[in-house]
Amino acid sequence: GGLILLVLVFVLSSFLDNIAAALIGGTVARSVFRGKVHIGYLAGIVAASNAGGSGSVVGDTTTTMMWIDGVSPLVVFEAIIAASVALFIFGIPAAIKQQKYSPILARSHEYTQIDWARVGIVGLILAIAIATNVSVNLKFPAIADHFPFIGVAVWIAIALSVAARRPDWEVLPEAMKGSVFLLALVLCASMMPVEKLPPPSWHSAFGLGFLSSVFDNIPLTALALKQGGYDWGFLAYSVGFGGSMIWFGSSSGVALTNLYPEGRSVWQWVRHGWLIPIAYVISFFIMLAVWPWHPDDPHRERKHRAGMSATH
Repeated sequence: GGLILLVLVFVLSSFLDNIAAALIGGTVARSVFRGKVHIGYLAGIVAASNAGGSGSVVGDTTTTMMWIDGVSPLVVFEAIIAASVALFIFGIPAAIKQQKYSPILARSHEYTQIDWARVGIVGLILAIAIATNVSVNLKFPAIADHFPFIGVAVWIAIALSVAARRPDWEVLPEAMKGSVFLLALVLCASMMPVEKLPPPSWHSAFGLGFLSSVFDNIPLTALALKQGGYDWGFLAYSVGFGGSMIWFGSSSGVALTNLYPEGRSVWQWVRHGWLIPIAYVISFFIMLAVWPWHPDDPHRERKHRAGMSATH
């Protein structure tokens, strides 16, 4: 049961978003585990969402950045090799640990009254968010990062649903704390005096995975794209999954710890989620063995040529 939920989070994040997938996984876990979710399993939910999003250009901000910059979605998809291996390396032990901590409630529906109107509203919000995310990135990738399309789409969905159910505005103050913290992380990372990464190689890509757990992966990805010469499948996996090692290393970790404040402890996260860095190392080298490092052609040149041909 616990492993199946992690697999579902993994799949959801590949076409939705790693943040949304982690929140959905955390909400479901609260229900089926009767509110008792082990920190090691929380780390597993975050890791599953980040792993699933690393192989999809719509599953993570960093992979979307690569796509907008001209990297082929097929190249990014290569990250799924390492991500799939990592999922089972950390997922099986995390599920076993959670089952011992609080067995899954197989018949939780018998004790839960479902408000189908709210379920429909959630479905509407998800549908509009997915449609907007996919449509904008497929048809308007050049402007995808210049306007908060998904945020506006979600607000439109909320406005459409107000007549059916009143939104729970009381949760906003607590959610705002996580949002401010995340924005502060991104701001601090952008102010760091780092203008260049080490020369592109599998060694440097491997190291960036550990760096992304403490240094926001968005500016790291921007620097890598500016520098060029990386195997983008490896980089997508490194900066995407690497942030799972610490709770504030990824947006999904910050979002999930809004639901579970007990997860905001670096020591407890590392203590109970120590299999995540091990999964990262093992899966990275398995991918390197079956799919050797092959730097992509200069994607900016292809993008420029495509733009030139479109104008003629």
